[in-house]
Amino acid sequence: MELAECRRKTRIIAVGNQKGGVGKSTVSTHLAAALGELGRKCLIWDLDSNSGTTRCFNVPETFLGAYEVMIGDEDAQDVVISNDPVEGLHLPKNVDVIIARRNLDTLDDTLRSRNRFADGRDSLKTPLARLDGKYDYIFLDTAPNTNPPTMAAYKAAEWFIISAIPDPLAIKGINDAMADIQAVRDNGNPKLQLLGVVLSCVDRRTRLAIQLSSFVHEAFPTNSGSFQVQLSRAVAIPEAQKVGRTVLQTDPHHKLSEQYRELARELEARLDIREGKAPLYGEVGNG
Repeated sequence: MELAECRRKTRIIAVGNQKGGVGKSTVSTHLAAALGELGRKCLIWDLDSNSGTTRCFNVPETFLGAYEVMIGDEDAQDVVISNDPVEGLHLPKNVDVIIARRNLDTLDDTLRSRNRFADGRDSLKTPLARLDGKYDYIFLDTAPNTNPPTMAAYKAAEWFIISAIPDPLAIKGINDAMADIQAVRDNGNPKLQLLGVVLSCVDRRTRLAIQLSSFVHEAFPTNSGSFQVQLSRAVAIPEAQKVGRTVLQTDPHHKLSEQYRELARELEARLDIREGKAPLYGEVGNG
């Protein structure tokens, strides 16, 4: 059976945290890459003007991207970037990208200059609706603040992944993200649900890692707390990003590559449980 024939409604997942430097772009790109290996069609939509995902893949900022779609000048499908080695774009299998540039910071000003009632926080709903069914997953890589593009992601997503690292401020970042999720649920998107917490750069020998893991385990219910798979710290990440690739591409047998594959399978199993549906492509883990 062809993929298009059995595909479900697109799962839209925002990845965020109110603290910067916690691996949001790394999680978005590598999780999409791991799902792509399983045959899932994924889109990563960069919504951070610092261009985390865009820089991870070394995509030139000369391309049109999130800003042009969100102000209504371009259709999302027309700015999607796919793998193109001839152009120096080495995206993972089954993964597309919409880039971000600094002009995202002017989103609200641009919209209101055209229509004083326009609100950047509502600028993703229509573009995402038009992409429904064209991808299995769309990951919205958000900025570490509640600016209009980040709020647009919160208001348009169905699921939310909190990305965190063992850091003294990590718990505060998680609590802030949870407060934001609840605020969005109360004001415009009651369907938004926490899917879980992804812990990156984990050294299980450290006290911080143990404390953070314990906090998340105790603070959240089953199938909403931390994923069982915890991602190790590895220099392979920046090395892969230097050449515009993921670790799954540069070193497919690396421990971290295997961890992301396990995380992808765990994510699909958790979604199937939360949605009350049978697995989409057979039993999880069979690829």
